Amino acid sequence: MAQGIPDKMMSNTTLIKDLADVAKDAALLQGVLMRIHETPNSSELVTYAPFTLFPTPVPKAVFLQALAVQTHYNTLVDKISQDPDFLEEALASTIAVDDFTARLFRIHQQILKEGRSQSIVLGLNRSDYMLDQGDDGSSSLKQIEINTFAASFGGLASRTPDVHRHVLNVAGQLEESRRILDNNPAAGLAKAVAKAWELYGSERAVVMFLVEEGQRNIFDQRYIENELWKRNISTMRKRFDDVTKTGSLDQDKRLFVDDQEVAVVYFRNGYMPENYISEKTWDARLLMERSLAVKCPDISTHLAGTKKVQQVLASPGVLEKFFPDQPQVVEQIRATFTGLYTLDMGPEGEKTVAMALAAPDRFVLKPQREGGGNNIYGSEICQVLQGVKESTERTAYILMDKIHPTPVQNYLLRRDGPLKISNCLSELGVFGTYVRQGKDMVMNECAGHLLRTKSSEHSDGGVAAGVAVLDNPLLV
Repeated sequence: MAQGIPDKMMSNTTLIKDLADVAKDAALLQGVLMRIHETPNSSELVTYAPFTLFPTPVPKAVFLQALAVQTHYNTLVDKISQDPDFLEEALASTIAVDDFTARLFRIHQQILKEGRSQSIVLGLNRSDYMLDQGDDGSSSLKQIEINTFAASFGGLASRTPDVHRHVLNVAGQLEESRRILDNNPAAGLAKAVAKAWELYGSERAVVMFLVEEGQRNIFDQRYIENELWKRNISTMRKRFDDVTKTGSLDQDKRLFVDDQEVAVVYFRNGYMPENYISEKTWDARLLMERSLAVKCPDISTHLAGTKKVQQVLASPGVLEKFFPDQPQVVEQIRATFTGLYTLDMGPEGEKTVAMALAAPDRFVLKPQREGGGNNIYGSEICQVLQGVKESTERTAYILMDKIHPTPVQNYLLRRDGPLKISNCLSELGVFGTYVRQGKDMVMNECAGHLLRTKSSEHSDGGVAAGVAVLDNPLLV
């Protein structure tokens, strides 16, 4: 392992078994927890969230590049959310064939027509990257996507550095242990929520976490809640169903749920079609969007995070539109783009289809979906495109160059999983927070990082999807 854990240690099975036991107990002690799969609603049964035995080497220059560009990405997402003409043009072909995006877009149009009730905007996002291996052995930072909705694992990522420090200390790797960075996205995310709450201006009002029914990843959210309670900001956890039954707006459009005034709605649910189980769920989303509560994200910021917008941003001249007098910012953002291609009807889309069918292993086919496990690879790309290549249905997807990170050997620790060495690939996420009031950007910060690692045999999927595990960067 390059400038990381010695190979001799990695192959010492007795030591590895002992270290794995130490690591699992350290994770439990630190609160790196999830509810168990079989009983997601039981508060009694928990296990450690899956994680790597050792931290993964990450080149320092590339890591710092990811942190440095994050505030520019925050600004970009916010500018897109304020540009209805751009959103309409960018998403026109998608909303014609993708019902879910179309429903979201209709809410967005209705809010524009009525006028936004709240001038405070809160963004908590996470930009995800892989390190693309060049022919000369160098690594370059390439963005996979930006999550503007329910960007998760800020809570648990705040607890993992101490786990890896302890494992390395026990293993006698003291120098490496000192190279594990402090990281506290939970505090950074809560700081931005607290700012939005403060600007809302009512001490009685609460921050409402809008959550799903069975929440295995509840502790990740609880860390952010606890940071808010430390600031004497009350929180409550509600589902769409609760909003449907008890949600209402008063004459000033203040949102009340269970007779509590809501200052901030922090959506941790509502990014997948299956989250909207009925028309009443859609009505609840519209009710919240129309309200005076600060929404995180609001509907236009939700749309700004779609794959189609990501693809359009990579087109020549588009970034310049958002940063007209800032060529260095354009350069910093564009340096992280990989190849992104339209599947719209017309010559450019035809070219993309032909290119994908000729060499499917070079690409990833992405639908407009969040939550991991949705992307299409290899021969499956041919199957999907052969079925839709003559129809507008193909415009529900975008095509992206496949990124080729360097595999690193590690052990993935999972409840009931075998203890075996795996070839692993990692993905680096950077958390960004911003608060805008009217035209004034009140806060724009990078709030920490997240490293997730998976076995190279899996093409797609995150921690919540059960494929990737939590990790820490060991800067080299």
